[in-house]
Amino acid sequence: MYTASEKLSSANITDIMQTAYIDYSMSVIISRALPDARDGLKPVQRRVLYAMLREGLLHNRAFDKCAGVVGEVLKNYHPHGDSSVYDTLVRMAQPWVMRYPLIDPQGNFGSVDGDPAAAYRYTECRLNAIAEDLLRDIEEDTVDFAPNYKESTTEPTVLPAALPNLLMNGSTGIAVGMTTNIPPHNLAEIIDATCAIIDNPRISVDELCTIVQGPDFPTGGVIAGREGILSYLKTGKGIVRTRGKAHTEEMKGGMEQIVVTEIPYNVNRATLVTRIAELVGDKQIDGIRDLRDESDENTRIVIELKRGEQSKVVINQLFQKTALESSFGVTLLALDKKRPKQMNIKELIECYIEHRREVVTRRTRFRLKQAEDRAHILEGYIIALDNLDDFVKIIRASQNREEAKVRLMAKYPLSERQTDAILELRLYQLTGLERGKIEAEYLELMKLIEELRGILESEPKLLALIKKELAEMKEKYTSPRRTEIIAAAGEFRMEDVIPNEGCVITVSHLGFIKRTPVAEYRSQRRGGKGVIGAETYEEDFVANLFTASTHDYILFFTSIGQCHAKKVYDIPEGTRASKGKSVSSFLRLAEGEKIAAMLCVKDFAEDRYLVTATKRGIIKKSALSDYANATREGGLIGINLQEADSVIGTVLTTGENELILVSHQGLAVRFRERDPESGEELFRATGRATGGVTGMRFKLKSDYLDVIEVVDHEAKFLVASEAGLGVRTRFEDYRLINRGGSGVWAIDLPEDGSIKLAGALSVREDDEVMLLTAKGQSIRCPVKDIRETNRGAKGVRLVTLEPGDKLLSIARIVETEEESGAEATPPVSS
Repeated sequence: MYTASEKLSSANITDIMQTAYIDYSMSVIISRALPDARDGLKPVQRRVLYAMLREGLLHNRAFDKCAGVVGEVLKNYHPHGDSSVYDTLVRMAQPWVMRYPLIDPQGNFGSVDGDPAAAYRYTECRLNAIAEDLLRDIEEDTVDFAPNYKESTTEPTVLPAALPNLLMNGSTGIAVGMTTNIPPHNLAEIIDATCAIIDNPRISVDELCTIVQGPDFPTGGVIAGREGILSYLKTGKGIVRTRGKAHTEEMKGGMEQIVVTEIPYNVNRATLVTRIAELVGDKQIDGIRDLRDESDENTRIVIELKRGEQSKVVINQLFQKTALESSFGVTLLALDKKRPKQMNIKELIECYIEHRREVVTRRTRFRLKQAEDRAHILEGYIIALDNLDDFVKIIRASQNREEAKVRLMAKYPLSERQTDAILELRLYQLTGLERGKIEAEYLELMKLIEELRGILESEPKLLALIKKELAEMKEKYTSPRRTEIIAAAGEFRMEDVIPNEGCVITVSHLGFIKRTPVAEYRSQRRGGKGVIGAETYEEDFVANLFTASTHDYILFFTSIGQCHAKKVYDIPEGTRASKGKSVSSFLRLAEGEKIAAMLCVKDFAEDRYLVTATKRGIIKKSALSDYANATREGGLIGINLQEADSVIGTVLTTGENELILVSHQGLAVRFRERDPESGEELFRATGRATGGVTGMRFKLKSDYLDVIEVVDHEAKFLVASEAGLGVRTRFEDYRLINRGGSGVWAIDLPEDGSIKLAGALSVREDDEVMLLTAKGQSIRCPVKDIRETNRGAKGVRLVTLEPGDKLLSIARIVETEEESGAEATPPVSS
C-alpha cells in the first residue's frame, strides 16, 4: 500500500545494484582502504593523529587514556565502530608493525605472538615526535580542510607530512577489485632518493634502485635476492622472499643449537614455534631434540639439535617447511589526486615532492601574509612614535575612541588597522626602550618578508628549502637498516664471500667430519707432547686427516668405490677441540660405507688422472674430467670392486708420474705410469666404472695395501709407524720395478705384527707435518727437524706417546697466506 503523496517509479534491479555497488566501491577505495600517496595515511589513521593533536597528546606531554582518543575520533571525525578506530591506533603504536611507530604506547598493546591489545579503557597513548612532524605546520593553511561528517567542525583532507610516510612505514589495504601492499623502507634511503629526484628530475628508475636498497622491515630478517625488489621498484609490483635470521651456538657435549633471533615481517612468532613442533612430531624434520621459545621483547627461539646433526640442513628444512621463509607480495598502489594508481618508486616519490612543494608554498604565503600584517602594524607604531606628542594631543582632545581614530587617520597616512593598534598601545610601550624593540622587530620582519618572497618567486629556493627540511628529518630520525639483503642462489658465487684460507679436515672412524682453520694448530719441535687436537666419541678415533684451501673441491672416495665432490667451504666448520658432524648428513653413504680418501683439486682438468688403490693391492686409473658430475647428489661410481675389497686411497697424476705403494707391514713398490724413453704407457687409463689391475702383491697373507703416493724426486718420503717413529729418505732409495711386485722394506717393523704402518707421504724440507694419535693428541712438526735415515731403518722419534696410545695418521700442512706471506699451494693428494 502507498499513499497519494508517494511517487513510485519502476527500475531494473540490475541497474540499481550496479549503481549502488559502484558508489560503494568508490567509497571504499577513496575513503577507507587505500592510503593517500602524499601522506601515506588512510582516513581513519589521519583522523586518529589529528584528534590526538587537538587533544594535546604531544610526545613531551603526559599519556592519556586511549578511550578518550577513540571517543574524540568517533565524536568528531569517524562515524564508524570503535573497534576499527582502536585497532588503527594500536597498529600505529606496535613496533613490529610500523618501522617508525607514530604513536607512543603505554600498557598492553599486544605482541608479535598475536596477543591482542588490552581494552582501550586500560591503555594510554600519546603522539611520537615523528608523528608530530607529519602534522607540523597544519595550522598554517598548508592543507585543505573539509567539514566533518556532521559539519560541526573541520578535518584535514591530508597531512602536511614533513616525512615520506607512505614509503617509510608502508601500508596495506584491500579495496574493491584492488589491493595495496607497500613494505616499509629505511627513512634515510627514501630521503636520499627524494633529494636525488629534486636535484635531477630526469633521474632514471635504475639509478634510484641503487639508492633505495629495498624493504627495511621492523622485525629485521633477511631478503634473499634483489630480483623481486627491482621488479616492484621499477613496475610497482613484485614478490620479495624474506627469511628469519638464525645462527648456531656450541653446546656442552659437542652438540649444537640453532637460535632464531629475527623472523619475517607479519609472521606470528607463536604460530611459527607451534608449526616447528608439529613438523618435529610428524617426523618431517629430523635432527631436532628440543625446542624452546625464550623470547621476551626480543625474539629468541632455541632449537637444540641431536648429536652429530648438521645445522645447515635443519635450517634449510625450516626455511622450506615453515614461515621462517615467507613471500611478501608488493603492490605500490595509492591514491593520486583521489584516483587509485599503481606506481613505481619514482612516481610515488614525485607525488610526495609535489605535495611538499604545495605545502611549503602555502606555508610560505601564510607566513608572508602574517609578516606583512605585522610589518604594517609596526609601520603605524613607528609613525606614532615619531609624532608622539601630537598623537597624545589629538587623543586627549577627542571625545571618544572613534573620534580619535577619525582625526588620526585624517592627519596621518594610517590605515584603520594601524590606528586601532595605536589606540590599543599601553603607556610603557611609548618608552625609548620599547621604541628600539619595535624598530628592531620591524627590520627583522623586512628581512623575513624578503626571504619569503624570494622563496615564492624562485623554484630553486623552494626546492632547496624542501631538501633542507628533509635533511633535518634524516638527521633526526635516521636509524641503521634492520633487514639485510643478500644475493639469492645463482646471483653470486660463494667464493666471492668466503675467504680463501687454509684449513684442516678430519674424518673420524665413526664418520664425523669437520674443518678447522689451520692456524689453530701451533707448531712444536720433534718429539713434543702435542696439544689436544680433537675430542672423540666413545670407541671412536680420527681415521683421515687432510689439509686444503676453502675454495678447492674435495673429492671424497668411499670404501665401496663411490666418489663425491664438494666445495671445501661446504664442510661443517668446528673448533680444534670439537668432535665434528656426521658425514652422512651431507653425503649419502650406504650402510658400513666409510670415507677412504680425500683429494683436493681446483678444477676437473682434462690432462689429469685419478689413480685409485684398494686394500687387495688393485689399482685403477681414470681421467679426472670423468668426475666433473660428482658434485651431484649421490656422487659417481669411481671403481668396480672385487668381493671383500675396499678402497684405501686415491692420488692425482699427470699420466707421466711415478707411484709408490706401501703395505701395512711396511713394504713398498715404486713404478712408472709411462716409460720415459719409449713413451709406452705402462699403466693405462680406463673408464670410470671399471675394475683395476694388480699394483702390489703381498708376501704375507695378512698383509694389505695401506698407502698410495705420487713420487716427487725433489722431496723425501716420510714413512711412520704406530710407535711414533719415522723414516725420512730419498725416493731413489726404493728401486724402480714393474707394477705388481712385492716390494722392498720401507721401515723396520716387528715381525710379530704388534706395530704396523701409521702412514707415509711425500715431504719437502720446508714443510710441516701434522701427527694425530688414537687419543686425539695432535702435533705440528717441521720436516727439517726429522733426521734423514736409510730405507728400512726403525726411524727417529716423531711424537712422544702416552702409554696405550699410538700414532694413527700423518699429513702435510697447507700454509695460509697470513702464515706464509705468499699464496699457498695445496697438496694434490691425501
